[in-house]
Amino acid sequence: MNYPIMALIATTFTWFITLLGASIVFFFKKINKSVMDAILGFAAGVMIAAAFFSLLAPSIEMANNLNLTGWIVASVGVLLGAILLFVGDKVFDKIEEKRNDKKTSSLKRCLMLIFSITLHNIPEGMAIGVAFGSLKYGLDGATFSTACMLAFGIGLQNFPEGMAISLPLRREGFSRKKAFFYGQLSGIVEPISGFIGAIVVLKSRMLLPYLLAFAAGAMIYVVVEELIPESQTNKKKDFMAFCTLIGFVIMMIMDLSL
Repeated sequence: MNYPIMALIATTFTWFITLLGASIVFFFKKINKSVMDAILGFAAGVMIAAAFFSLLAPSIEMANNLNLTGWIVASVGVLLGAILLFVGDKVFDKIEEKRNDKKTSSLKRCLMLIFSITLHNIPEGMAIGVAFGSLKYGLDGATFSTACMLAFGIGLQNFPEGMAISLPLRREGFSRKKAFFYGQLSGIVEPISGFIGAIVVLKSRMLLPYLLAFAAGAMIYVVVEELIPESQTNKKKDFMAFCTLIGFVIMMIMDLSL
């Protein structure tokens, strides 16, 4: 089986987890906020560990092997990945400024949420594609198990994302079917970007360390901008912080032991 197909299968899994999260709209009118915040905190820890052990560390190592300056490659890649999502946030700010109708403000927040989650799913899918595409080069740290664990970690945080879209849409008057459809639709970009990411890596090895760092930067931005702040809105902040640490430790153990 070739690497782009592996990436496609893995990212189809992450999309399926988004679909499962969106399907919650069929069973519950409301989701316990503490449960969702704990899941978000746990996912943040998983993504931080994945960003370093599965993406950033291999990026620096490969850059050194290619006679590139590792810290420059890592810095450029991380900043570009973060800038991608930062620009997406700013685009939403402009949309909100132009359409400040009070009657539609709540719906606009839902639409902004859909766009932002869909936007950051693109580099997440690419991160998985890059991880599988890099298997061709036999790098230390770039293994089938770490690529799978990266997909697993991203899949975990996709579950609450599916809920975060479908439930607010239901509250705005959308039918359960429509809320579910738009909730799972945000994750469909991951198989597409994952397949493309794997192909790009296979075409040019010199791009691989930059793409790995790029994906790491995008993931870290998502964690800092969205996941941790949202989980910390809970009254049990200390517990949510421990959920993040637990997620990090579990992902770290899986990365280093497998």
